Amino acid sequence: MNNITLRNIVRFVVLVFIQVLIFNNISLKSYLVPYIYVLFILLLPFETPKWLLLVSGFFLGFFVDMFSNTAGVHTAATVLMAFIRPFAGNFVSAKHEYEEGIQPGIRALGFRWFFSYSLLLVSAHHLLLYYLEVFSFRAFFLTLWHAILNIFFTMLFIILSQLILSGQKKNS
Repeated sequence: MNNITLRNIVRFVVLVFIQVLIFNNISLKSYLVPYIYVLFILLLPFETPKWLLLVSGFFLGFFVDMFSNTAGVHTAATVLMAFIRPFAGNFVSAKHEYEEGIQPGIRALGFRWFFSYSLLLVSAHHLLLYYLEVFSFRAFFLTLWHAILNIFFTMLFIILSQLILSGQKKNS
């Protein structure tokens, strides 16, 4: 097992536990919960095969659903996020090829690129998540408002984590 694979397995476990034990208990109002676990999908290497992205998204959402006692909403949202991730990278940047071994992040691709890429994927994730939770179009604008607030709340934690971790020396 190579270093990148091991690092991603550890990241998966750590992010699920941080989400379930810490961030699910941080709640402003009743709907603002930072979903930091999506960082796993955001930071997977560009060479990750599409089938592995989908499987990783499924298991990531499944474990968060299992520990959060939600009925598959996180699974659906993370699978959507994993599905559109290859398109998001190409949409944000004119580059269609990235250097081999490069992982998406502020350190490797810059703040503007990472912010745009993350915002696109987190928005898709959160909009589906919130509308599946409510499952009603009667509260369309209220749900949209809650999703937008939570997108910004989650993006704050994602960017802060990237800024903190980008200051550390690269291990590989």
